[in-house]
Amino acid sequence: MALLFLGFTTLQAQQVNSISLHDAIKVAKENNRNILRSKLEVTLSEQNIKENKELRLPEIELKGAYSRITNITEFKGGFLKDKEVTPAIPEIYEVGTTFKVPLYVGNKINNAIKIANYESQIAQIKKEKIEKDIELEVIGTYLGIYKMMELQKIIDENIKEEQNRLKEVQSLQKHGTVTKNEVLRAELQLSDRELNALTNGKNIKIALHDLKTLLQLPEQQEIAIDTTANIDQMQGLDPYDMYLSQAMQNDQMRISSQEIAVKKTELKLAKGDFYPRVHLFGGYAFNYPNYKFFPPNPYLYTLGQIGIEASFDISGLYKNKTRVEIASTRIKWQEMQSEIVKDRIQDELFKNHTQYQEIVEKFKVVDKALELANENYRIVKLKYLNQLVLITEMVDADNALLQAKYNKISTRIDAVMKHYELLRTAGMLPNEI
Repeated sequence: MALLFLGFTTLQAQQVNSISLHDAIKVAKENNRNILRSKLEVTLSEQNIKENKELRLPEIELKGAYSRITNITEFKGGFLKDKEVTPAIPEIYEVGTTFKVPLYVGNKINNAIKIANYESQIAQIKKEKIEKDIELEVIGTYLGIYKMMELQKIIDENIKEEQNRLKEVQSLQKHGTVTKNEVLRAELQLSDRELNALTNGKNIKIALHDLKTLLQLPEQQEIAIDTTANIDQMQGLDPYDMYLSQAMQNDQMRISSQEIAVKKTELKLAKGDFYPRVHLFGGYAFNYPNYKFFPPNPYLYTLGQIGIEASFDISGLYKNKTRVEIASTRIKWQEMQSEIVKDRIQDELFKNHTQYQEIVEKFKVVDKALELANENYRIVKLKYLNQLVLITEMVDADNALLQAKYNKISTRIDAVMKHYELLRTAGMLPNEI
């Protein structure tokens, strides 16, 4: 079990362990209950194949019987008249075995095995899909925490600056150079920042708890994300058509393809009721006494038989017609569902590709905006210290600078997340981050 925590230090109630994005994904793949359940579903599908293959095996039955019988009474003169009693051997024993082997049942066994194989492939693809979905969810939660922690740094820095500003304003008030209103405005700004820090801090705790749930870590285990790791490594944006060609082979499309194959095989399975069934059968038994003669002989005897049995359900010619029609309709429904999935993937891919381009194009804008906000803040602060502007303008410049700092960080983290979403939709999300 220690391996599941990837070399974390010994787990203690209040000890905080830092975890990287790579390690978080690895732990989730090993521990997440949705992934573990999908693995069990793969195992069940494999067992289902084995069960259907066993339909080809002979059915062998061993049976035995013991009974006591009365004497044989005949009425030769009509109803209950001229009774004649023939003594019978009172005990009957029988021990025997029978077997039955399907030779041909309308190819239903082969089709059942094919369906089980398709369903096993679907289960395997679904397991891969769930792993990728959980991986993307871990990435989203992790980057969301990263963004909030970066915001917390900005807010904490701003709080220190607001505290210093409040001291300056209070000092200026004592000298009569500013009004009480400006002191109140500075106090209000500081209070607002402290509330933002409190709210953001609680949101970080909630998100960290969500991350622990994804990783199935113990409730008492405290974790933190590794903010020292570089998460800004992104590959360039390839042409849309490249992503589209990959997306048409992603897990959702492969599942749709397999489900169509299942429905087509189910149609063959339904048509199997139109054909006769042929079985090889046989049996061998020890019997006592020999009642094949009359009066019975008090001897043990054996009797065996082997042969071929053929049957044909005539009612299937008219009863099975509706089942075949239903199976045919289900094929059409599944093909339509596959087209719906294809359209949804194309729409999602186009949206992610376009939004990723948009976010990347914002880099220069937010970088320039931060430069302008820094310069504006410098100018306004200088004017404020020389009593040339009111504190309201100082607060506005401060808010603009904080927003510009956050926009720069947020835009880059959003770009990383959108890049992963684009890769996920295209079925290109790497196993190792």
